[in-house]
Amino acid sequence: MNSRRRLLGGFGAAAALSLVPNAFASSTNLVLTATDVHVKDYPTVKAVEWLGQAFSKETDGRYSFRQYHSGQLGRESEAIDMARFGAIDLTRVYTGGLNNTFPLTRALCLPYVFDSGAHLRRAIDGNVGAEVLRSFEQRGLVGLAIYDSGARCFYNTRRAIHEPKDMHGLKLRVPPSDIFMELIRDLGANPTPLSYGEVFSALQTHLIDGAENNIKSFHSSRQFEAARYWSQTEHSYAPDVLVISKVRFDAMSVADRESLRRLAKQSVTVMRELWDKTADESRKTLQEQRVQMNEINAPAFRKAAEPVLREYRKDAAIERLYRGIRALA
Repeated sequence: MNSRRRLLGGFGAAAALSLVPNAFASSTNLVLTATDVHVKDYPTVKAVEWLGQAFSKETDGRYSFRQYHSGQLGRESEAIDMARFGAIDLTRVYTGGLNNTFPLTRALCLPYVFDSGAHLRRAIDGNVGAEVLRSFEQRGLVGLAIYDSGARCFYNTRRAIHEPKDMHGLKLRVPPSDIFMELIRDLGANPTPLSYGEVFSALQTHLIDGAENNIKSFHSSRQFEAARYWSQTEHSYAPDVLVISKVRFDAMSVADRESLRRLAKQSVTVMRELWDKTADESRKTLQEQRVQMNEINAPAFRKAAEPVLREYRKDAAIERLYRGIRALA
């Protein structure tokens, strides 16, 4: 908390400095602040750590990263606003929390738009991912990379979910995204928007019955201690994005900007290697902890999700990206 207070206390100064990019560009030993709500050994945190080290080496030490993991500087929604106004520099955020502010991210969050993790990776490594990243510049950010984060599934404290009817009456946490709220309603459950950091206590106090997330986050957050039922719905493969304040990015030299973009793309490989290894380890640990894990009636869930897909595909931009994604299936 002290580190957060110190940074918050300096936001006025940071905002003022953001107005003089030439001074920023001419400074030496520049420290870029990076944030993440995940724990220090999480794949995205480690990938950004690698990026900071690689960028420092390539710029002969002129740049370095100072990382704040585990939500030390607040929620993802707060991090986005702070980055847009130059109070922090880089942040890794979940696309589901960006849908209402950056509309093209909705295409990556639609239910059952991706068939597998490999399908997602083909899409975000190509034209679809490039277009989504470009869209961040319209509102004060620069998209550097898209980190995939596995299949999102439902888990809860009350019962195994096999069919959509098993979700009826459950109170489930969702990110602040209209897509996820509408999907939960169509599946018969009650959506409850909460930040990621509030989920564990909400499960313990029975404010909610469950949530949806990837297996790595379910494990690393220790939410499995409260929610003992995991159902392999794979209803979304919504990824994460790494963004930087446009103010900070524009203050860099052209060579440094190109270097940062290139290294950020390379950090995706670092993240994926860690993800593939640790996700398997998380599943094994959850099985050892006797979390009840079950398969589901996938066709029934896909059918229940169709109204959400139809509604969002009415948007011409989303439909174009949707077709591009499905062409890679």
